[in-house]
Amino acid sequence: MPNANRFIVFILILLLCSLATGAYFMLRSTTRNAGLMTADLKKQLPVPVEVMPVTQSSIELRRVFSGSLEARAEFVVAPKIAGRVEHLAVNISDQVVRGQLVGELDNEEYVQAVAQAKADLAVAEATLVEASNALKIADRELERFTTLRQRGVASESQFDTIKANQLAKQSEVEVMRAQVIRAESALESARIRLGYTRITAGWSGGDDTRVVAERYVDEGEMVSANTPLLRIVELDPMTGVVYVSERDYARLQPGQQVQMVTDAYPGEDFSGQIERIAPVFRQSTRQARVELRIVNTDKRLKPGMFIRVTVVLERQVEATVVPEKALTRRDDKEGVFLVDDDGRSVLWREVKVGIRNADRVQIEDPNLSGLVVTLGQQLLDDGSAITIPEEDPHKSPEKELDR
Repeated sequence: MPNANRFIVFILILLLCSLATGAYFMLRSTTRNAGLMTADLKKQLPVPVEVMPVTQSSIELRRVFSGSLEARAEFVVAPKIAGRVEHLAVNISDQVVRGQLVGELDNEEYVQAVAQAKADLAVAEATLVEASNALKIADRELERFTTLRQRGVASESQFDTIKANQLAKQSEVEVMRAQVIRAESALESARIRLGYTRITAGWSGGDDTRVVAERYVDEGEMVSANTPLLRIVELDPMTGVVYVSERDYARLQPGQQVQMVTDAYPGEDFSGQIERIAPVFRQSTRQARVELRIVNTDKRLKPGMFIRVTVVLERQVEATVVPEKALTRRDDKEGVFLVDDDGRSVLWREVKVGIRNADRVQIEDPNLSGLVVTLGQQLLDDGSAITIPEEDPHKSPEKELDR
């Protein structure tokens, strides 16, 4: 009896295994069939999409760089001598003309130095006159002894003494002449130092008119030589400075036109051009300095302003252009769904993209025409059926694309 029970249990286990296996294969077959039916339905049922035309138009590759404005040129006014600031003739934002007197130092000490140098020169000149007169006497005495020696009246030793005295007087005259030259030089130096008490803005090059940007000292302060008093800047033209990465560096070149905007004057554009491009990159940022020449005739732009500069890096006059939202990816490839001539299905076309500008994209290859799908691509495959809803009669695809 126990053997019969074991046999019955064994038969039941085999039946259960057979039923489970059959159920698994039936479920798998059903799932595969359902997938095939879904794929077929996907191809058969038209997908509602939005489309826009492929156009032939110009397109530009633009870049916007942020930077700041700098003065075209700067000149720091500083005295060449130490002294007390007695007067400053200009202040911040005042216009300054080249060579204009902008400040004065207390000059009493230097006036006295000039007077002392004049007195020293007078003494040296008087001493020279005295030495010259003594030389004349020595010359006459030498002439007399020369005559007496020729007659045999004067001895050689007496003649040598008189000759030595005459040569000494000549030397004294030469020394006094050197003293006069030194006194004249000292007087000229004193006059130059006195002139340094009058501080002028004598820059070289650039415009003849500039503006005071900063004033560092006030009247009455003691300053040493070369202490900055004023900073004077040139405002027309201005220099714009931006930094570019390696991606855009090779596309830039001196002379390229740029458009600049600043928050100080919203909605207003300023024109300029690239003037200099640094030949090296900063190691810390991997960016290169680019200097722009910005026209500032009315002098409204100021150093330190934040700017945004737009540069056209590339321009194609006649290009095949599609909306950027028409691009889609299939199997890691970029392409578009092109509406077939019948208007009821689509064709997948892999494309090579060129310039991207905002919501427009250049197609370099292949040469497309017609309509492309811009909404609903995620439901499409190559050859999928589509339906294009009736468009708003007041809405033009061409106008929408250009916008």
